Amino acid sequence: MATIFAIETSCDETAAAIVKNRQVCSNVVASQIKIHEQYGGVVPEVASRSHLEMLNQVIAQCLCEANLSWSEIDGIAATCAPGLVGALLVGLTAAKSLAIVHQKPFLGVHHLEGHIYASYLTEPDLQPPFLCLLVSGGHTSFIYVKDCGVYETVGQTRDDAAGEAFDKVARLLQLGYPGGPLIDKLAALGNPQAYPLPEGRISLPGGGYHPYDSSFSGLKTAVLQLVQKLKKQNNNVGEEGILPASTINDIAASFQETVAKGLTKRAIDCAVNFGLTTIVVGGGVAANSGLRKHLQTAAAKHNLRVLFPPLKYCTDNAAMIGCAAAEHLQRGHTSPLTLGANSRMALSDIMELYKSY
Repeated sequence: MATIFAIETSCDETAAAIVKNRQVCSNVVASQIKIHEQYGGVVPEVASRSHLEMLNQVIAQCLCEANLSWSEIDGIAATCAPGLVGALLVGLTAAKSLAIVHQKPFLGVHHLEGHIYASYLTEPDLQPPFLCLLVSGGHTSFIYVKDCGVYETVGQTRDDAAGEAFDKVARLLQLGYPGGPLIDKLAALGNPQAYPLPEGRISLPGGGYHPYDSSFSGLKTAVLQLVQKLKKQNNNVGEEGILPASTINDIAASFQETVAKGLTKRAIDCAVNFGLTTIVVGGGVAANSGLRKHLQTAAAKHNLRVLFPPLKYCTDNAAMIGCAAAEHLQRGHTSPLTLGANSRMALSDIMELYKSY
């Protein structure tokens, strides 16, 4: 496999990594969480400026930790879609410049393909076909992975992504940002059966429900209505007040239980129906302890193998981008320097990013 220098700047993580033969030589991530906390979410303009300020330092540190020279690098990659366009352009422009200066092939990488390849970093023998459950702040998809660059999205959210729902519910509970880790922590202290919440199924025109698609907006609304009801019932809490800690813990646990059970059922059904024996989970929500517990328990009952990346590869990082790029370069794929940044791009269009040597 090729040795790839990769850059990831699709949202609020400034990252660079060097990956060789599915082994991580170095992986540097400069997080912007503290910067965006005060806004309760990612501000695109602020994210782009922070990437500009941090990227050179991250690149230098990445090379230093790997103890490699540019002559030992076979290709240079960067996330090109999907993501915040301004943020993508920072990493994309840097990668193209490095490719020109050091006369290396350039590869634009689809961010979601990076999340699929995150599990390859610790499972070097992993090979398609398998099912990928990709759950993050911007995406919730069930992806049938047939080969490198050959993906079929067989289920997805119709509205909010799972990670987005976690952030919004955390905001309703006045917990702060980012919501996923905060809810996960409090859920461990609460009763997951305290408050029944709707799973969020998608009705089909002829009756029944879509087996793999999800909806989280109704679940978010149900939590909002529950919070409002509980505040009215509590004499010591006004409309803008904070609920008792025990109540917040129970709401967090009930919400997380509902999300984890719904995703687990769809993942198991999807894998069984497509005859797949392995489920790979990627994206920030893959770090959620409730999802890990439910999916691993259910998979064992069906003799399915479930792979979760280490926590450091669940959230955005450049190592996963480098791993995907390495296999594309090995297959003779490279991208033109005219390749632009795209805020949206379907996985089915992924081969448009490459041309053959």
